[in-house]
Amino acid sequence: MSGERAFVLGLGVSGIAAARLLKSEGTDVVVADMNDSPDLRRRAAELAAEGVEVLLGSHGIPPGAAALCVASPGVPVDSAAVLAARQAGIPVIGELELAYRRCRCPLVAVTGANGKSTMVKLCGDVLRLAGLRVELGGNYGTPLSAIVPRSSELDWVVVEASSFQLETAEHFRPRVGVLMNLQPNHLDRHPTIEAYRAAKARMFARLGDGDCAVVHESQFASFMRGASESARQAQWIRFGTGPRCGFRYGGGQVSYRAGRVRQTVEVAGSYFGNEVLGSTAAAAAAVAAACGVRPELVGEAARQFVPLPHRMAQAATARGVRFIDDSKATTLAAMAAGVTMAASPVRLIAGGLLKEHRLASVKKVLASHVRAVYVIGHSAARMERAWRDVVPCRRCDTLDVAVERAWEDASPGETVLLSPGCASFDQFRGYADRGEQFCGHVAKVVRGVSP
Repeated sequence: MSGERAFVLGLGVSGIAAARLLKSEGTDVVVADMNDSPDLRRRAAELAAEGVEVLLGSHGIPPGAAALCVASPGVPVDSAAVLAARQAGIPVIGELELAYRRCRCPLVAVTGANGKSTMVKLCGDVLRLAGLRVELGGNYGTPLSAIVPRSSELDWVVVEASSFQLETAEHFRPRVGVLMNLQPNHLDRHPTIEAYRAAKARMFARLGDGDCAVVHESQFASFMRGASESARQAQWIRFGTGPRCGFRYGGGQVSYRAGRVRQTVEVAGSYFGNEVLGSTAAAAAAVAAACGVRPELVGEAARQFVPLPHRMAQAATARGVRFIDDSKATTLAAMAAGVTMAASPVRLIAGGLLKEHRLASVKKVLASHVRAVYVIGHSAARMERAWRDVVPCRRCDTLDVAVERAWEDASPGETVLLSPGCASFDQFRGYADRGEQFCGHVAKVVRGVSP
Protein backbone atom coordinates (compact mmCIF):
# COMPACT_ATOMS: atom_id res chain seq x y z
CA MET A 1 0.00 0.00 0.00
CA SER A 2 3.04 2.34 -0.05
CA GLY A 3 2.12 5.52 -1.90
CA GLU A 4 -1.57 4.57 -2.02
CA ARG A 5 -4.50 6.20 -0.21
CA ALA A 6 -6.74 4.30 2.21
CA PHE A 7 -9.84 5.09 4.24
CA VAL A 8 -10.41 3.64 7.70
CA LEU A 9 -13.96 3.71 9.09
CA GLY A 10 -14.21 3.97 12.88
CA LEU A 11 -11.90 5.51 15.47
CA GLY A 12 -12.05 2.68 18.02
CA VAL A 13 -9.07 0.55 19.00
CA SER A 14 -9.31 -1.55 15.81
CA GLY A 15 -9.54 1.49 13.55
CA ILE A 16 -6.58 3.16 15.22
CA ALA A 17 -4.49 -0.03 14.92
CA ALA A 18 -5.40 -0.38 11.23
CA ALA A 19 -4.55 3.25 10.54
CA ARG A 20 -1.16 2.92 12.22
CA LEU A 21 -0.36 -0.30 10.37
CA LEU A 22 -1.19 1.25 7.01
CA LYS A 23 0.70 4.45 7.85
CA SER A 24 3.79 2.39 8.74
CA GLU A 25 3.73 1.05 5.17
CA GLY A 26 3.81 4.53 3.67
CA THR A 27 0.07 4.72 2.98
CA ASP A 28 -1.80 8.03 3.00
CA VAL A 29 -4.51 7.28 5.60
CA VAL A 30 -7.78 9.11 6.31
CA VAL A 31 -9.90 7.96 9.25
CA ALA A 32 -13.62 8.82 9.40
CA ASP A 33 -15.96 8.40 12.38
CA MET A 34 -19.61 9.40 12.46
CA ASN A 35 -19.38 10.45 16.13
CA ASP A 36 -17.69 13.39 17.82
CA SER A 37 -16.72 13.55 21.49
CA PRO A 38 -13.87 14.77 23.70
CA ASP A 39 -12.42 11.26 23.80
CA LEU A 40 -12.55 10.91 20.02
CA ARG A 41 -10.93 14.33 19.62
CA ARG A 42 -8.09 13.19 21.87
CA ARG A 43 -7.58 10.08 19.75
CA ALA A 44 -7.77 12.15 16.58
CA ALA A 45 -5.09 14.52 17.86
CA GLU A 46 -2.77 11.59 18.61
CA LEU A 47 -3.19 10.20 15.09
CA ALA A 48 -2.83 13.64 13.52
CA ALA A 49 0.56 13.96 15.24
CA GLU A 50 1.53 10.76 13.41
CA GLY A 51 0.46 12.13 10.04
CA VAL A 52 -3.01 10.53 9.84
CA GLU A 53 -5.96 12.71 8.86
CA VAL A 54 -9.12 12.21 10.95
CA LEU A 55 -12.66 13.36 10.12
CA LEU A 56 -15.16 13.34 13.01
CA GLY A 57 -18.91 13.65 12.55
CA SER A 58 -18.56 12.08 9.11
CA HIS A 59 -21.49 9.94 7.96
CA GLY A 60 -20.04 8.92 4.62
CA ILE A 61 -16.61 8.31 3.21
CA PRO A 62 -13.94 11.02 2.87
CA PRO A 63 -13.88 12.88 -0.44
CA GLY A 64 -11.62 11.68 -3.21
CA ALA A 65 -10.41 8.30 -4.39
CA ALA A 66 -8.82 5.49 -2.39
CA ALA A 67 -7.34 2.09 -3.11
CA LEU A 68 -8.83 0.48 -0.01
CA CYS A 69 -11.43 1.03 2.71
CA VAL A 70 -10.98 -0.73 6.07
CA ALA A 71 -14.11 -1.02 8.22
CA SER A 72 -13.80 -1.39 11.99
CA PRO A 73 -15.86 -4.22 13.55
CA GLY A 74 -18.35 -1.74 14.99
CA VAL A 75 -19.24 -0.42 11.52
CA PRO A 76 -22.11 -2.50 10.03
CA VAL A 77 -21.64 -3.82 6.50
CA ASP A 78 -24.87 -2.09 5.47
CA SER A 79 -23.88 1.30 6.89
CA ALA A 80 -24.01 4.37 4.66
CA ALA A 81 -20.21 4.70 4.65
CA VAL A 82 -19.58 1.08 3.61
CA LEU A 83 -22.24 1.26 0.90
CA ALA A 84 -20.79 4.53 -0.38
CA ALA A 85 -17.31 3.02 -0.59
CA ARG A 86 -18.57 0.04 -2.55
CA GLN A 87 -20.60 2.25 -4.89
CA ALA A 88 -17.41 4.23 -5.52
CA GLY A 89 -15.63 1.01 -6.50
CA ILE A 90 -13.39 1.00 -3.41
CA PRO A 91 -12.67 -2.51 -2.03
CA VAL A 92 -13.92 -2.85 1.57
CA ILE A 93 -12.31 -5.24 4.05
CA GLY A 94 -12.27 -5.46 7.84
CA GLU A 95 -9.41 -4.80 10.23
CA LEU A 96 -8.99 -8.54 10.88
CA GLU A 97 -8.64 -9.24 7.15
CA LEU A 98 -6.17 -6.37 6.72
CA ALA A 99 -3.97 -7.71 9.52
CA TYR A 100 -4.22 -11.34 8.41
CA ARG A 101 -2.84 -10.48 4.97
CA ARG A 102 0.25 -9.07 6.68
CA CYS A 103 0.69 -11.51 9.56
CA ARG A 104 3.91 -13.56 9.43
CA CYS A 105 3.08 -16.39 11.79
CA PRO A 106 0.26 -18.96 11.95
CA LEU A 107 -3.01 -18.23 13.72
CA VAL A 108 -5.33 -20.08 16.04
CA ALA A 109 -8.70 -18.36 15.62
CA VAL A 110 -11.56 -18.87 18.07
CA THR A 111 -15.17 -17.93 17.39
CA GLY A 112 -18.58 -18.80 18.84
CA ALA A 113 -21.40 -17.20 20.78
CA ASN A 114 -19.99 -17.72 24.28
CA GLY A 115 -16.72 -18.66 25.95
CA LYS A 116 -14.38 -17.29 23.27
CA SER A 117 -12.21 -15.17 25.55
CA THR A 118 -11.74 -17.92 28.12
CA MET A 119 -10.77 -20.33 25.33
CA VAL A 120 -8.28 -17.85 23.86
CA LYS A 121 -6.62 -17.37 27.24
CA LEU A 122 -6.46 -21.11 27.96
CA CYS A 123 -4.93 -21.83 24.53
CA GLY A 124 -2.37 -19.09 25.09
CA ASP A 125 -1.47 -20.55 28.49
CA VAL A 126 -1.06 -24.04 27.01
CA LEU A 127 1.16 -22.90 24.13
CA ARG A 128 3.33 -20.84 26.48
CA LEU A 129 3.75 -23.82 28.80
CA ALA A 130 5.13 -25.62 25.75
CA GLY A 131 7.78 -22.91 25.44
CA LEU A 132 6.30 -21.23 22.36
CA ARG A 133 6.24 -17.49 21.67
CA VAL A 134 2.57 -16.52 21.66
CA GLU A 135 0.44 -13.39 21.70
CA LEU A 136 -3.32 -13.08 22.13
CA GLY A 137 -5.43 -10.62 20.17
CA GLY A 138 -8.34 -9.83 17.93
CA ASN A 139 -11.60 -9.21 19.76
CA TYR A 140 -9.85 -10.48 22.90
CA GLY A 141 -8.15 -7.12 23.48
CA THR A 142 -5.20 -6.17 21.28
CA PRO A 143 -6.21 -5.78 17.62
CA LEU A 144 -4.36 -8.14 15.29
CA SER A 145 -3.12 -5.09 13.34
CA ALA A 146 -1.18 -4.01 16.44
CA ILE A 147 0.50 -7.43 16.70
CA VAL A 148 1.45 -7.74 13.02
CA PRO A 149 4.66 -5.63 13.19
CA ARG A 150 6.22 -8.17 15.60
CA SER A 151 4.53 -11.29 14.20
CA SER A 152 7.70 -12.56 12.51
CA GLU A 153 9.14 -13.10 16.01
CA LEU A 154 6.18 -15.22 17.16
CA ASP A 155 5.31 -18.90 16.84
CA TRP A 156 1.54 -18.37 17.11
CA VAL A 157 -1.07 -15.69 17.55
CA VAL A 158 -4.32 -16.80 19.19
CA VAL A 159 -7.15 -14.60 17.90
CA GLU A 160 -10.69 -14.15 19.13
CA ALA A 161 -12.77 -13.58 15.99
CA SER A 162 -16.24 -12.08 16.37
CA SER A 163 -19.04 -12.33 13.84
CA PHE A 164 -18.59 -8.59 13.19
CA GLN A 165 -14.96 -9.20 12.19
CA LEU A 166 -15.73 -12.29 10.12
CA GLU A 167 -18.45 -10.53 8.09
CA THR A 168 -15.73 -8.80 6.06
CA ALA A 169 -13.26 -11.72 5.93
CA GLU A 170 -12.25 -12.70 2.40
CA HIS A 171 -8.95 -14.59 2.50
CA PHE A 172 -8.75 -15.09 6.27
CA ARG A 173 -7.34 -18.58 6.87
CA PRO A 174 -6.22 -19.60 10.36
CA ARG A 175 -4.04 -22.66 10.70
CA VAL A 176 -6.43 -23.83 13.44
CA GLY A 177 -10.04 -22.61 13.52
CA VAL A 178 -12.25 -23.22 16.57
CA LEU A 179 -16.04 -22.95 16.87
CA MET A 180 -17.01 -23.02 20.55
CA ASN A 181 -20.79 -23.05 20.12
CA LEU A 182 -23.60 -21.35 18.23
CA GLN A 183 -26.39 -19.62 20.14
CA PRO A 184 -28.60 -16.70 19.07
CA ASN A 185 -26.46 -13.59 19.55
CA HIS A 186 -26.07 -10.11 18.09
CA LEU A 187 -29.46 -10.34 16.43
CA ASP A 188 -29.64 -6.58 16.92
CA ARG A 189 -26.99 -6.44 14.16
CA HIS A 190 -27.44 -9.63 12.14
CA PRO A 191 -30.89 -9.79 10.54
CA THR A 192 -31.36 -13.53 11.22
CA ILE A 193 -29.71 -16.42 13.04
CA GLU A 194 -28.83 -17.77 9.59
CA ALA A 195 -26.88 -14.60 8.80
CA TYR A 196 -25.10 -14.85 12.15
CA ARG A 197 -24.21 -18.48 11.43
CA ALA A 198 -22.98 -17.59 7.94
CA ALA A 199 -20.62 -14.99 9.40
CA LYS A 200 -19.14 -17.62 11.73
CA ALA A 201 -18.79 -20.10 8.85
CA ARG A 202 -16.58 -17.64 6.95
CA MET A 203 -13.75 -18.53 9.32
CA PHE A 204 -13.60 -22.04 7.87
CA ALA A 205 -14.24 -21.14 4.22
CA ARG A 206 -10.56 -20.95 3.19
CA LEU A 207 -9.20 -23.88 5.20
CA GLY A 208 -7.31 -26.52 3.29
CA ASP A 209 -4.84 -29.36 3.57
CA GLY A 210 -2.63 -28.86 6.64
CA ASP A 211 -5.22 -26.81 8.53
CA CYS A 212 -7.49 -27.97 11.33
CA ALA A 213 -11.13 -27.22 12.23
CA VAL A 214 -12.05 -27.82 15.89
CA VAL A 215 -15.85 -27.72 16.12
CA HIS A 216 -18.30 -28.32 18.96
CA GLU A 217 -20.33 -31.49 18.56
CA SER A 218 -23.61 -29.55 18.29
CA GLN A 219 -22.46 -27.89 15.05
CA PHE A 220 -19.90 -30.36 13.72
CA ALA A 221 -22.04 -32.14 11.13
CA SER A 222 -23.69 -29.02 9.71
CA PHE A 223 -20.45 -27.00 9.47
CA MET A 224 -18.52 -29.84 7.87
CA ARG A 225 -21.39 -30.57 5.49
CA GLY A 226 -21.48 -26.91 4.44
CA ALA A 227 -17.72 -26.61 4.03
CA SER A 228 -16.12 -25.97 0.66
CA GLU A 229 -14.28 -28.76 -1.14
CA SER A 230 -10.92 -27.30 -0.12
CA ALA A 231 -12.02 -26.90 3.52
CA ARG A 232 -12.96 -30.58 3.67
CA GLN A 233 -9.28 -31.36 3.04
CA ALA A 234 -8.49 -29.92 6.48
CA GLN A 235 -8.49 -32.09 9.59
CA TRP A 236 -11.88 -31.85 11.33
CA ILE A 237 -12.03 -32.56 15.07
CA ARG A 238 -15.24 -32.87 17.07
CA PHE A 239 -15.17 -31.88 20.77
CA GLY A 240 -17.73 -31.85 23.57
CA THR A 241 -19.17 -34.42 25.96
CA GLY A 242 -20.72 -36.96 23.58
CA PRO A 243 -19.36 -40.42 22.69
CA ARG A 244 -18.47 -39.45 19.11
CA CYS A 245 -16.15 -36.62 20.14
CA GLY A 246 -12.47 -36.93 19.33
CA PHE A 247 -11.74 -34.84 22.43
CA ARG A 248 -14.34 -35.47 25.11
CA TYR A 249 -14.96 -34.12 28.61
CA GLY A 250 -16.52 -36.25 31.31
CA GLY A 251 -16.05 -36.88 35.02
CA GLY A 252 -13.33 -34.29 35.49
CA GLN A 253 -11.23 -35.59 32.58
CA VAL A 254 -10.61 -34.85 28.94
CA SER A 255 -10.11 -38.06 26.99
CA TYR A 256 -8.80 -38.52 23.47
CA ARG A 257 -7.16 -41.19 21.37
CA ALA A 258 -3.48 -41.06 20.44
CA GLY A 259 -2.99 -43.83 17.92
CA ARG A 260 -4.64 -46.89 19.45
CA VAL A 261 -4.22 -45.69 23.03
CA ARG A 262 -6.87 -43.76 24.93
CA GLN A 263 -5.29 -40.86 26.84
CA THR A 264 -6.77 -38.70 29.60
CA VAL A 265 -6.06 -35.22 30.91
CA GLU A 266 -7.13 -34.45 34.48
CA VAL A 267 -8.93 -31.12 34.99
CA ALA A 268 -10.97 -32.07 38.09
CA GLY A 269 -10.84 -29.40 40.79
CA SER A 270 -9.85 -26.70 38.29
CA TYR A 271 -11.90 -23.88 36.81
CA PHE A 272 -12.69 -26.27 33.94
CA GLY A 273 -13.66 -29.31 36.01
CA ASN A 274 -17.40 -28.93 35.50
CA GLU A 275 -20.05 -29.61 32.87
CA VAL A 276 -20.16 -25.98 31.75
CA LEU A 277 -16.45 -25.42 31.04
CA GLY A 278 -15.28 -29.00 30.59
CA SER A 279 -15.89 -28.76 26.85
CA THR A 280 -13.58 -25.75 26.73
CA ALA A 281 -10.79 -27.87 28.16
CA ALA A 282 -11.55 -30.55 25.55
CA ALA A 283 -11.35 -27.95 22.77
CA ALA A 284 -8.05 -26.64 24.13
CA ALA A 285 -6.62 -30.16 24.13
CA ALA A 286 -7.65 -30.52 20.47
CA VAL A 287 -5.97 -27.20 19.65
CA ALA A 288 -2.81 -28.30 21.45
CA ALA A 289 -2.66 -31.46 19.37
CA ALA A 290 -3.24 -29.49 16.18
CA CYS A 291 -0.39 -27.14 17.10
CA GLY A 292 2.00 -30.03 17.77
CA VAL A 293 1.85 -29.59 21.55
CA ARG A 294 1.17 -32.30 24.14
CA PRO A 295 -2.53 -32.14 25.13
CA GLU A 296 -1.50 -33.10 28.69
CA LEU A 297 -0.36 -29.51 29.16
CA VAL A 298 -4.04 -28.52 29.27
CA GLY A 299 -4.28 -30.11 32.71
CA GLU A 300 -1.42 -28.01 34.06
CA ALA A 301 -2.78 -24.86 32.43
CA ALA A 302 -6.26 -25.56 33.83
CA ARG A 303 -4.93 -25.90 37.38
CA GLN A 304 -3.03 -22.61 37.08
CA PHE A 305 -5.77 -20.77 35.22
CA VAL A 306 -6.71 -17.29 36.44
CA PRO A 307 -10.25 -16.43 35.24
CA LEU A 308 -10.75 -13.33 33.17
CA PRO A 309 -12.00 -10.20 34.93
CA HIS A 310 -15.79 -10.08 35.30
CA ARG A 311 -16.22 -13.76 34.44
CA MET A 312 -17.48 -15.68 37.51
CA ALA A 313 -15.11 -13.65 39.71
CA GLN A 314 -15.83 -13.61 43.45
CA ALA A 315 -16.42 -10.04 44.61
CA ALA A 316 -17.00 -10.75 48.32
CA THR A 317 -18.32 -13.19 50.90
CA ALA A 318 -20.28 -11.98 53.91
CA ARG A 319 -22.73 -13.59 56.31
CA GLY A 320 -22.32 -16.83 54.37
CA VAL A 321 -23.45 -15.17 51.12
CA ARG A 322 -21.19 -15.10 48.04
CA PHE A 323 -21.21 -12.21 45.57
CA ILE A 324 -20.10 -13.19 42.05
CA ASP A 325 -19.30 -10.76 39.22
CA ASP A 326 -20.18 -12.34 35.87
CA SER A 327 -20.73 -9.06 34.05
CA LYS A 328 -19.09 -10.48 30.92
CA ALA A 329 -22.17 -12.69 30.44
CA THR A 330 -23.85 -10.57 27.77
CA THR A 331 -26.03 -13.32 26.26
CA LEU A 332 -28.79 -15.46 27.71
CA ALA A 333 -26.75 -18.62 27.14
CA ALA A 334 -23.81 -17.13 29.04
CA MET A 335 -26.18 -16.11 31.83
CA ALA A 336 -27.54 -19.66 32.03
CA ALA A 337 -23.98 -21.01 32.20
CA GLY A 338 -23.16 -18.61 35.04
CA VAL A 339 -26.24 -19.63 37.00
CA THR A 340 -25.31 -23.31 36.57
CA MET A 341 -21.66 -22.75 37.55
CA ALA A 342 -22.67 -20.93 40.74
CA ALA A 343 -23.59 -24.37 42.13
CA SER A 344 -25.74 -22.92 44.93
CA PRO A 345 -29.13 -21.22 45.22
CA VAL A 346 -28.81 -17.99 43.23
CA ARG A 347 -30.21 -14.51 43.57
CA LEU A 348 -29.69 -13.30 40.02
CA ILE A 349 -29.19 -9.71 38.88
CA ALA A 350 -29.99 -9.50 35.16
CA GLY A 351 -30.90 -6.94 32.53
CA GLY A 352 -29.58 -4.33 30.13
CA LEU A 353 -29.78 -4.25 26.33
CA LEU A 354 -30.98 -7.59 24.96
CA LYS A 355 -29.10 -8.89 21.93
CA GLU A 356 -31.64 -11.68 21.37
CA HIS A 357 -35.27 -12.35 22.11
CA ARG A 358 -35.65 -15.99 23.22
CA LEU A 359 -36.19 -15.21 26.90
CA ALA A 360 -38.12 -18.45 27.36
CA SER A 361 -34.97 -20.46 26.53
CA VAL A 362 -33.55 -19.97 30.04
CA LYS A 363 -36.72 -20.56 32.08
CA LYS A 364 -35.80 -24.13 32.97
CA VAL A 365 -32.43 -23.07 34.38
CA LEU A 366 -34.02 -20.22 36.32
CA ALA A 367 -36.67 -22.49 37.79
CA SER A 368 -34.03 -25.02 38.89
CA HIS A 369 -31.36 -22.75 40.37
CA VAL A 370 -32.66 -19.22 41.04
CA ARG A 371 -34.49 -18.02 44.15
CA ALA A 372 -35.28 -14.59 42.67
CA VAL A 373 -34.31 -12.36 39.74
CA TYR A 374 -33.59 -8.67 40.30
CA VAL A 375 -34.11 -7.05 36.90
CA ILE A 376 -32.44 -3.82 35.84
CA GLY A 377 -31.99 -1.60 32.82
CA HIS A 378 -33.68 -1.31 29.45
CA SER A 379 -35.01 -4.89 29.34
CA ALA A 380 -36.21 -5.10 32.95
CA ALA A 381 -39.94 -5.08 32.11
CA ARG A 382 -39.57 -7.69 29.33
CA MET A 383 -37.58 -10.02 31.57
CA GLU A 384 -40.08 -9.68 34.38
CA ARG A 385 -43.01 -10.54 32.07
CA ALA A 386 -41.16 -13.48 30.54
CA TRP A 387 -39.95 -15.10 33.78
CA ARG A 388 -42.38 -14.24 36.57
CA ASP A 389 -44.35 -17.46 36.08
CA VAL A 390 -41.32 -19.61 37.03
CA VAL A 391 -39.32 -17.41 39.44
CA PRO A 392 -40.03 -14.32 41.59
CA CYS A 393 -38.93 -11.18 39.73
CA ARG A 394 -38.24 -7.84 41.42
CA ARG A 395 -38.06 -4.65 39.38
CA CYS A 396 -35.04 -2.70 40.56
CA ASP A 397 -34.14 -0.73 37.42
CA THR A 398 -30.66 0.26 38.68
CA LEU A 399 -27.76 -1.89 39.80
CA ASP A 400 -27.30 -0.32 43.22
CA VAL A 401 -30.93 -1.02 44.15
CA ALA A 402 -30.63 -4.61 42.87
CA VAL A 403 -27.55 -5.27 45.00
CA GLU A 404 -29.23 -3.83 48.10
CA ARG A 405 -32.43 -5.88 47.67
CA ALA A 406 -30.61 -9.10 46.85
CA TRP A 407 -28.45 -8.66 49.95
CA GLU A 408 -31.54 -8.02 52.10
CA ASP A 409 -33.18 -11.21 50.79
CA ALA A 410 -30.16 -13.53 50.71
CA SER A 411 -29.63 -16.33 53.22
CA PRO A 412 -26.37 -18.07 54.16
CA GLY A 413 -25.32 -20.53 51.47
CA GLU A 414 -26.81 -18.47 48.63
CA THR A 415 -25.05 -16.57 45.86
CA VAL A 416 -25.84 -13.07 44.64
CA LEU A 417 -24.85 -13.32 40.98
CA LEU A 418 -24.50 -10.48 38.50
CA SER A 419 -24.91 -12.35 35.22
CA PRO A 420 -26.94 -9.91 33.13
CA GLY A 421 -27.55 -11.81 29.89
CA CYS A 422 -27.49 -8.44 28.12
CA ALA A 423 -25.17 -5.79 26.76
CA SER A 424 -24.42 -2.95 29.15
CA PHE A 425 -24.56 0.23 27.11
CA ASP A 426 -27.95 1.40 28.36
CA GLN A 427 -26.50 2.32 31.76
CA PHE A 428 -22.74 1.68 31.62
CA ARG A 429 -19.66 2.32 29.49
CA GLY A 430 -19.21 -1.42 28.98
CA TYR A 431 -19.37 -4.75 30.78
CA ALA A 432 -16.16 -3.93 32.70
CA ASP A 433 -17.66 -0.70 34.03
CA ARG A 434 -20.80 -2.62 35.02
CA GLY A 435 -18.74 -5.24 36.86
CA GLU A 436 -16.65 -2.63 38.64
CA GLN A 437 -19.76 -0.75 39.77
CA PHE A 438 -21.25 -4.02 41.01
CA CYS A 439 -18.16 -4.69 43.12
CA GLY A 440 -18.34 -1.15 44.48
CA HIS A 441 -21.99 -1.53 45.49
CA VAL A 442 -21.24 -4.92 47.08
CA ALA A 443 -18.43 -3.40 49.13
CA LYS A 444 -20.86 -0.79 50.46
CA VAL A 445 -23.63 -3.18 51.49
CA VAL A 446 -21.35 -5.70 53.23
CA ARG A 447 -19.10 -3.14 54.93
CA GLY A 448 -18.61 -4.03 58.56
CA VAL A 449 -20.18 -7.50 58.23
CA SER A 450 -18.07 -10.48 59.24
CA PRO A 451 -17.48 -13.05 56.45
